[in-house]
Amino acid sequence: MRRLFPDPGDTTLRDQVAGLDLISEVHDGRPHVVTNFAVTLDGKATLHGRSGAIGSATDTEMLFCLRAKADAVMIGAGTMRTERYGRPLGDPAKRGRRERSGLSQDPVLVIVSGRLDIPWDAAVFADRQARVLIFTASEADPPETDAQVRVVRHDGRVDLNAALLYLREERGVRALLCEGGPHLHAELIDAGLVDELFVTHAPKLAGGEGPNLVTGLPELERPLELIWLLEEDGELFARYRVPSQT
Repeated sequence: MRRLFPDPGDTTLRDQVAGLDLISEVHDGRPHVVTNFAVTLDGKATLHGRSGAIGSATDTEMLFCLRAKADAVMIGAGTMRTERYGRPLGDPAKRGRRERSGLSQDPVLVIVSGRLDIPWDAAVFADRQARVLIFTASEADPPETDAQVRVVRHDGRVDLNAALLYLREERGVRALLCEGGPHLHAELIDAGLVDELFVTHAPKLAGGEGPNLVTGLPELERPLELIWLLEEDGELFARYRVPSQT
C-alpha cells in the first residue's frame, strides 16, 4: 500500500488507522458521524445487487478497522436485507483489542427501518452477545431473538436528528459509522449530520441502472477536504472531511 497524500510513501493499512481517533471528535447533541462505502469508477454503489462485490479484501479490512474505532454502526433496512449482517466484529482478537482500549467488545448495530421490514433470520439476531438498536416508525412488535434488541419508535418517519441525539444522550455513542445504503447516506448528508467520508474507489466499471453512493441527495455543491489518499493494486482509499459551516 502506498500513501499518495499527504506525505507520499509506503504504508500499511494497520499503520494508517493506528492513530485514527474518532471518539474524541464527539459533538454536543450527537456523535461524530463517519460514512464508509465503495464505488465503481462510474459511481455505482452496488454490483450484481450488492455493495460487497465492489471492493477488495483490503476494502473489507478497512471497513472492519473503522468498525473497531466506532461505538455504533448504522445501516438502513435495505442494506440489512441485502447484506444480512452478523455481529459487527466477529473476530475475537479485534474485540479484545477494543476492550483493551477501553471500548465495548463490539459496536452496537443500529438499524433504521421505517416499516420494521427486517430479515429476522439474519445472523446477528441469533447471537446472544449482539446488541441491536432499531429506529422505526412502525407500531409492529419485533419477534423474540437471541440478540439484545431495543426498538425506538418515531412518529410518521424516522427523524435522524432525533435518532442521533438519542444515541449520544441515552446510549453514550461518541462515534457512529454509517455503512449505508445510499439513501441513508444521502439523508444524513442532506441533514448536515456527516463529519467524514471514507470512500473506496474501485478500479471497475459497473454500468446499468444501480444506485450511486448518495442516491436521492438534492443537487447542491458540497465541498470536501481530502485528509488522506491511499493506493493498493489500483484501488484508491480516500478519507474526506466535511468542512465546518460555523
